[in-house]
Amino acid sequence: MLLNNPANPPTAPTDRPLAAGPPTVSSLSPTSGSSAGGTSVTMTGTGFTGTTAVRFGATAATLFTVISDTRITAVAPAGTGTVQVTVTTPGGTSSQFVTYTYVTVAVPALSSVVPPSGPVSGGTTVTLTGTGLSSATAVRFGATAATSFTVISSTHIVAVAPAGTGTVQVTVTAPGGTSNGIPYTYAVVPVVSGVSPAQGPVSGGNTVTLTGTGFTGTTAVTFGAVPATSFTVVSPTQITAVVPAGAAGPVAVTAFASGGTSVPGTTYFYVATPALAGASPVSGPVSGGNAVVLTGAHLIEATAVRFGATAASSFTAVSDTQLTAVAPPAAAGTVQITVTTAGGTSNGIPYTYLTTPGLTSLNPAQGPVSGGNTVTLTGTGLAATTAVMFGAAPAAFTIVSDTQLTAQAPPGTAGPVAVTVTTPGGTSPALVYTRVPPPSI
Repeated sequence: MLLNNPANPPTAPTDRPLAAGPPTVSSLSPTSGSSAGGTSVTMTGTGFTGTTAVRFGATAATLFTVISDTRITAVAPAGTGTVQVTVTTPGGTSSQFVTYTYVTVAVPALSSVVPPSGPVSGGTTVTLTGTGLSSATAVRFGATAATSFTVISSTHIVAVAPAGTGTVQVTVTAPGGTSNGIPYTYAVVPVVSGVSPAQGPVSGGNTVTLTGTGFTGTTAVTFGAVPATSFTVVSPTQITAVVPAGAAGPVAVTAFASGGTSVPGTTYFYVATPALAGASPVSGPVSGGNAVVLTGAHLIEATAVRFGATAASSFTAVSDTQLTAVAPPAAAGTVQITVTTAGGTSNGIPYTYLTTPGLTSLNPAQGPVSGGNTVTLTGTGLAATTAVMFGAAPAAFTIVSDTQLTAQAPPGTAGPVAVTVTTPGGTSPALVYTRVPPPSI
């Protein structure tokens, strides 16, 4: 057993560990970077615990992190040429000649971004064109990193836009620095709230006005699946479009913009062209006022009925195949009746305006009370005769020409009776026919 001797005290043991030797640096990755600095470099070696400095030549790293005793990451400062990278710890400074080369790297430059806009929800694939893009480390839309990007070449990058609003600058960052900005606009989805007029012919060609919101940047307008013949964005809330041809019936009107596609909801109706098959009667007085029944197809949406160039006094659509119209006054002669709808104007059906018939003579002007004798009526406008009357009694008749007809006098009481002729043009003034009783014995 050792005892403490005050006259000869024992030597005190050493209570501090001996200082470790200097660290070693065995490799760098990467071994070169931009002369502007900023490159993240990973160092491997030994003895890195407690590192107090990392230098690139005589210049301290911008930032360094000791990952483990064998690994450090450091951000290279700006510099030129080839320099030795060293690590310093309390044990000293590494002496291995591990070098890092500064290279001049061009700052990337952008010349275009296509498309230049997209929806606020993001997700649009955008092609960036420029120079110095091959070493891109980041693509940003404003302050927001692209959802993803792929370097195609030194002049092209494909990036997926993140969500955003308004107009932002797209930039590319590479070891040489950050590029200029190219504007990219986050557009809202268009909304079509109305179309006027809301119907038109199946042949198309008519111009309609779309109202809504978000029309700036509209790239297409469709009627059903068919693109408009042409369109003009008047304002963010209005578009004029030329309707393409289509089949009869309703279709959805849709606007496409960089912000997206409008939700279907506004409808445009293609209306078939009306067609006329017949009119009854086919003639009437020059004074008008008579009702004419028109038959055909696609008549229910009639907006006008015309007799020649003159609009009907009135009209009523009875069904899609029939309507009645009141003839307007017109000069004597034949005109074409037409029906107009949003689908266009029909074919014409002839209608003849007739003057009132006139009588100038009866031959003979008298006959027996028993009737049965033939009377020749002479006058004008007789070709369309529909009735010959001896007083209140109708007579059988035969039209000979426009100026003559023959009639069989009906029986009646002795004495004078008024003879008239009726046509669609009216009833003639009367001539007197006298029934003579048989002689008495």
